[in-house]
Amino acid sequence: MRAFASYAAAGSLLVMAACSPQVPDSAAGIDGDPFAPPPAAGTTINGDPLVPPARVSTEPVPAATAPRSPGSAAAAGTFNTASTAASGADIARETAAALAASGSGAEPLQASPANPAPQMAGEGRISDENDFQAVSARQSIESDAARLERQRAQYQQVQPVAVPQRTEEAGPNIVRYALGTSNPKGVRVYSRSGINLKARNQRNCAEFASPDQAQVAFLDAGGPERDRKALDPDGDGYACGWDPAPYRLAVQN
Repeated sequence: MRAFASYAAAGSLLVMAACSPQVPDSAAGIDGDPFAPPPAAGTTINGDPLVPPARVSTEPVPAATAPRSPGSAAAAGTFNTASTAASGADIARETAAALAASGSGAEPLQASPANPAPQMAGEGRISDENDFQAVSARQSIESDAARLERQRAQYQQVQPVAVPQRTEEAGPNIVRYALGTSNPKGVRVYSRSGINLKARNQRNCAEFASPDQAQVAFLDAGGPERDRKALDPDGDGYACGWDPAPYRLAVQN
C-alpha cells in the first residue's frame, strides 16, 4: 500500500513538471550564446524595434504648406522680405485711399524711426511735480509765500447756526415717547380686546417698512391708549415689535 502511494505521488510530480512553463537560463545569453552583446536600446530581444516605424508619404508637399524644420531659415527668423514689403505697400495704399475718400484731408503719418515724435496739443504733458530741478526753475520761496497769502485771503469761516426746533405738527416723536416710558417691551400696560388680534396684527404690520414707522402711525392714531388696527395686541404700548431700549441706552451712555 505504501509503495502504491509513493508511485502515485511521483506520477503527480511528473505531470506538474510537464505542465509548468520553462524558465530560460539567464546564462544562455541570446540565441544560446552567453557572450552575445545586449540588444540595442529601443529594440526587443530579437533586435526588432519596439515601435514600428511610421509610414512616410513620398508625395511632394506644396511650398505654402511645407512644415518648417528646426534648422531651416524660416524657423531661424528669416522671412520672405519681398512678400512682406509688398503686403506693407498694399496696406499703405489702402489706408491712403480710405483717408482720401473720407474727405478729412489729413496726411497719413509715415511710420519711420527718422520721423520726430508728434507734438502733444494743449497741456497734455506728464506732470513734473516730482522733478526738483523743473519745479525749482519756475517756483521759489517767495512765490510759495505769495501763493499761501492768496489762499489765506480766500479762506472763509462759516459760523454755526442754531438747529431748528421740531414742531409738534410734524407728527409724534418716538424718541421722546421712548424716553418718557419705563416699561420693557412685552410687559402689558394697556388693555386690548377684540377678535383675531394676531391675524390683524400680522396683516396691518406688513404695511410698514420698519417698526419705527409703525410706532409713529400707532401714536398718531391715538396710541398707546387706543389701538384700532391691532398694532399693539399685547398692550405694552409698542407697535409691531418696536423696542424703546436702544433710545434709552443711548441716553445712558
